[in-house]
Amino acid sequence: MSTTLQPETTRTLVPQPKRRPFGVWFKDKGWRHLVGVVVTLFAVFPLLYVLSAALNSNGTLAGTKGLFTQVDIENFVKLFNDPARPFGRWFMNTLIIGVVTSAATVFLGAMAAYAFSRMRFTGRRVGLLSLLLLQMFPQLLAVVAIFLLLSGISDVIPALGLGSQLGLIMVYLGGALGVNTYLMYGFFNTVPQSLDEAAKIDGASHVQIFFGIILRLVTPILAVVALLSFIGISSEFVIASVVLTDPDSQTLAVGLYSFVADTRSKNWGIFSAGAVLAAVPVMALFLFLQRYIVSGLVQGGVKG
Repeated sequence: MSTTLQPETTRTLVPQPKRRPFGVWFKDKGWRHLVGVVVTLFAVFPLLYVLSAALNSNGTLAGTKGLFTQVDIENFVKLFNDPARPFGRWFMNTLIIGVVTSAATVFLGAMAAYAFSRMRFTGRRVGLLSLLLLQMFPQLLAVVAIFLLLSGISDVIPALGLGSQLGLIMVYLGGALGVNTYLMYGFFNTVPQSLDEAAKIDGASHVQIFFGIILRLVTPILAVVALLSFIGISSEFVIASVVLTDPDSQTLAVGLYSFVADTRSKNWGIFSAGAVLAAVPVMALFLFLQRYIVSGLVQGGVKG
């Protein structure tokens, strides 16, 4: 009679990680979480405050004692039912000016960046240094010169003078091309020139290379430039208030100011409602282009 010996089962004891004291964890990583929470609350609170004022028809921006004490849409109804202040027309004007200016900025800036990146011509370095120098001076410094220039143009070409949206678009284009061209130039340098050389061997011209190859490879930076241009135009006030004199042709930033132009105005709730609606196109465009933003800004930071 034989006996079968059962092997002993060996158990592997996994050492449990020792829990660190709270003070050590907070000194190592915990303070970062605290800073993140504080910064988030600091950034979100103004947004919640404006939204609360927009949804409260009885309170004002300065007189509301609590957030969301009353929720209704009466401010939004008053916003669209004011015949003296055509909010819907202002909204459409902002979209038209923003889309046209952003598209033109992307197209013209891309062509200029391609020329600086791929072509070698006399004055190339001086042109790049000039673009870098122009970025140091904000467009706001030229408000008086812009007013006088458009005032003179009004006598010759009224469609480009004061009170015209086309004139405002031209002003925005002139101020945005410098910084956007330099931003695109850094991204264009990341595209290997061997692609251009291979296309030239096959008989492609610069136009075919630009539209058929380069633009498809630099889509992230095009999206970033379009987004930044649209955001800047949607919130710009000073130049738009100088150029657009007709209330029907004004943008949202200029039109909404009329609700609170008087310091004793009680239209802060309506103004907040308009500000909330004005932020919707920017948020929608940002969410639509968010996958291009990080790569577009990071890959463009190379030495030209």
